Amino acid sequence: MSVNGKKVLHMDRNPYYGGESSSITPLEELYKRFGIPDSPPESMGRGRDWNVDLIPKFLMANGQLVKMLLYTEVTRYLDFKVVEGSFVYKGGKIYKVPSTETEALASNLMGMFEKRRFRKFLVFVANFDESDPKTYEGVDPKLTTMRDVYKKFDLGQDVIDFTGHALALYRTDDYLDQPCLETINRIKLYSESLARYGKSPYLYPLYGLGELPQGFARLSAIYGGTYMLNKPVEEIVTENGHVVGVKSEGEVARCKQLICDPSYLQERVRKVGQVIRVICVLSHPIKNTSEANSCQIIIPQNQVNRKSDIYVCMISYAHNVAAQGKYIAIVSTTVETSEPEKEIEPALELLEPIDQKFVAISDLYESTDDGSESQIFSSRSYDATTHFETTCNDIKDIYKRMTGSDFDFENMKRKQNDVFGEDEQ
Repeated sequence: MSVNGKKVLHMDRNPYYGGESSSITPLEELYKRFGIPDSPPESMGRGRDWNVDLIPKFLMANGQLVKMLLYTEVTRYLDFKVVEGSFVYKGGKIYKVPSTETEALASNLMGMFEKRRFRKFLVFVANFDESDPKTYEGVDPKLTTMRDVYKKFDLGQDVIDFTGHALALYRTDDYLDQPCLETINRIKLYSESLARYGKSPYLYPLYGLGELPQGFARLSAIYGGTYMLNKPVEEIVTENGHVVGVKSEGEVARCKQLICDPSYLQERVRKVGQVIRVICVLSHPIKNTSEANSCQIIIPQNQVNRKSDIYVCMISYAHNVAAQGKYIAIVSTTVETSEPEKEIEPALELLEPIDQKFVAISDLYESTDDGSESQIFSSRSYDATTHFETTCNDIKDIYKRMTGSDFDFENMKRKQNDVFGEDEQ
């Protein structure tokens, strides 16, 4: 909005940037936040060596958020590392996700004939081009369901499980009966992201995800945006159903449009579910991941008799988010029962021994108001997915509702000369 010439005032009731998606430092602060009475033991090293994400997510190397960061040049404030591996859970064990033809042929996840069929399927997906019917091989992208595409390549249940959940990154199996185009594009995104760096399709910023909102805050400031942290919001002021300002500490900041997260708008949002997230501090890498200092593990719902997948994101001292020799694994999933902690036991077993865990159960909200009348626009709560694609869709949706036009990456690009001057010839 700042780049688009709007005057932006950003208020946050927290003393830090990023609200729900911040990284908490020092470690003592995390203990306090989760109501743990003791202070961290000496063995955890210096408190200020820790930056612990409250919401675990990775960036798809070829995904929308990386594009947003590159186009807006927020990348100049951030350093990324490639996440070392992506794993999938099957029958109580974890296996590396095969994502290239070579890896598919070497994987223990499948028998020999299955491997050949899967390889054929991967080649089909890589060559698939919506604008060229010659690449369809009898599949209609808008009519053929994904279930039928799997049948066509004669893929078994295990392969379907890891393709849908570890490559296409669906959280449930609803996608099977929907047209296959979306799934094919998701697998392509995974393969193209993987092709960029080779080890996995995911990136993660040094010093934690809290760096992302700070990078955007700097960009906004260059264009005249103003930030106020530690600023309580007492009331959203409306007249005739339209927003006109925000009241804080006795003053009203006037505005024409307002964006906020659902926690500021209790009466305009509805609860649509819950997510459980457990932050685990470890003194060792996760078993059977070849000592990786960062990885993702997906536990497909079929493997543990659930409706939605369980995710594990692991990062470590290598990303400047933990003290030397320490690892942070964050387990997350959509809550399905009245005993959420029981639901994630299969994931916690993979992480043993755990030095300390912090459990958070968060409500998921979405707005009951699209903002067209009130000009109040609420984002959705962060879901359980392990990457930012759904969050980017939410941002683009808010942008469209606010401005009436689609979010255009090119638009963000054109403004570079405003700030940095013409490139020297």
